[in-house]
Amino acid sequence: MKKKHFIDSHKGATPIAVLSLMAIYGSWDNLTAWIYLATHGTYGLLWVLKSLSFPDKQWEEECGPGFGLYAWLGLTLYWITPWLIVHWNIQTPPWLMALAVSMFGVGVFLHFAADMQKHTALALRPGLITTGLWARCRNPNYFGELLIYVSFALLAEWWAWGSLAIL
Repeated sequence: MKKKHFIDSHKGATPIAVLSLMAIYGSWDNLTAWIYLATHGTYGLLWVLKSLSFPDKQWEEECGPGFGLYAWLGLTLYWITPWLIVHWNIQTPPWLMALAVSMFGVGVFLHFAADMQKHTALALRPGLITTGLWARCRNPNYFGELLIYVSFALLAEWWAWGSLAIL
């Protein structure tokens, strides 16, 4: 199997995982949990669509089940954030929720637009990309991902997890 199959399946499973946590903890009235589901769930689905539309070459490599298990276990750590929200019944204040959603939106734009530009530019002419989002920043896609994962940490109001988003 390809690396992307393990990664894509995990990212696509995120909405199911978050809904399951909400069901286990009876968090149907927790607005923070719903906003988390909307943002991280949407990100997971967008990731799968991106993988189908303009895949990353690094995830196209064949791998064994060891990598798959390692990837799934590692990526499952990102589900700690929704667990914190439902377990502790975190009710994020509206201003922080708005900041997180805005940060998520900007992050999604940067991440996916930069990846699309990279995919298209390298298909036309391999080499250093120096136009568009890549004109002033060498990693606009990674910066977008940073914003996305920090937005998830903000929703949990768990500041220590914000530092892990950087990793």
